[in-house]
Amino acid sequence: MLSSRQEIHLQQAHASLKHTLSWYGSFRRHWNYPPNPELQAAVRKDLQILKGALDKLEQNIIRIATFGLVSRGKSAVINALIGQTLLDTGPLHGVTQWPKSVRWTPPGGKVHVEFIDTPGLDEIEGETRANMAREVAYQADLILFVVAGDITRTECEALEELQRSQKPLILVFNKIDLYPCQDCQEIYQQLKAIKTNNQNPILSPEEIVRVAAEPQPILVKVKYPDGKVTEEWETPSPQVEELRQKILTVLNQEGRSLLSLNVLIQAKEAEENIAKKTLEIRKKEAETIIWNFTRYKALAVAINPIVFLDIIGGAITDLALIRSLAKLYGLPITSYEAGKLWKKILISSGGLLLGELTTLFILGIGKSTLAAVSFFESPTALMTYGSAATMQGGIAGYYAYIVGKAAQEYLEKGCSWSPVGPSTIIQNIINEVDTHTLIYRLREKL
Repeated sequence: MLSSRQEIHLQQAHASLKHTLSWYGSFRRHWNYPPNPELQAAVRKDLQILKGALDKLEQNIIRIATFGLVSRGKSAVINALIGQTLLDTGPLHGVTQWPKSVRWTPPGGKVHVEFIDTPGLDEIEGETRANMAREVAYQADLILFVVAGDITRTECEALEELQRSQKPLILVFNKIDLYPCQDCQEIYQQLKAIKTNNQNPILSPEEIVRVAAEPQPILVKVKYPDGKVTEEWETPSPQVEELRQKILTVLNQEGRSLLSLNVLIQAKEAEENIAKKTLEIRKKEAETIIWNFTRYKALAVAINPIVFLDIIGGAITDLALIRSLAKLYGLPITSYEAGKLWKKILISSGGLLLGELTTLFILGIGKSTLAAVSFFESPTALMTYGSAATMQGGIAGYYAYIVGKAAQEYLEKGCSWSPVGPSTIIQNIINEVDTHTLIYRLREKL
């Protein structure tokens, strides 16, 4: 059941990314508007992010990043997990100077893991540290935060910052051979005691794992066959089986869903960036379209004497305005989706547009009645009709402008809420994950 559900998530994510790339990589999205070289240059990086997300999904690569302060044993934890010494470790501070990656294929081979080892967060200064941590966390699907001994306030602050990346996180308490009395509940209470931000939920004890990635040598007595007894230093085997099983459980229960979710989040951000840049570059053209439709709607409503045609024609004009803006921006939107967007604007306006429909109806009845009166028999009716028509047209035009500006705000999200859009698939995944998964704990943030 879990496996089939994860496969469905993978297929949905793959279809969404393929659709998104197909649309934004096609010239047809520009409709009758010629491609804009400035816009093409501005969105090139976002298109590369979309392509990278699809490649990662197709390769089934789950990235696990390790963070922590200097000398907490991040590299040693990775070496112990994969069973090979591929990353340098040592007693000196700062052995890892920049992020490094190593691959690991867990038993079963359904996914591939890429461990990312990072420098100590306290040895890189200021903005450089923040940028490095932000970039690695952005690429990661799961984060291991390694601590050892008494947890410091700096570590707690770094942990809270990483929690804002909206990625599942496991706290790895290393060097338990030196701190044998520290159990998960004590570590949890220590974190809770020095917590600096009350808005972020603390990790649960279930998300804390104790390891000894590189145990210190111990002095043992060796007795030889001839009866001779000596003392020798012996290095115990790494104690990381609990962490390995924790990771394997995550990969098995939610690994492919986790992969799908994170590439979709990247795709959603890239799509929103594309929309935002497009709106900015084509701002003047959009203003022209909005004002043209404002005039068209005002004039059409003013000269039309039939009340129901005022309302129907006004709604059709609003829908055409939304479609025209979408075409200008090169965003994927159908007539049906334009109608849904118009309804959202109607609801979110707090009754403003509903007031327009009511006003148009009331004024329209009066205007229709006046139109039925012969202007030659009653010159006053002509003047009253003109006043009602002018007022009704002005109101219709004003609300057309409101619809246009509101549509811009919605379209800036890149239409990612379409049936196959990243936002829609993200919501589907969150709604379907089991309650005991790491993804479930992140559902409110996501």
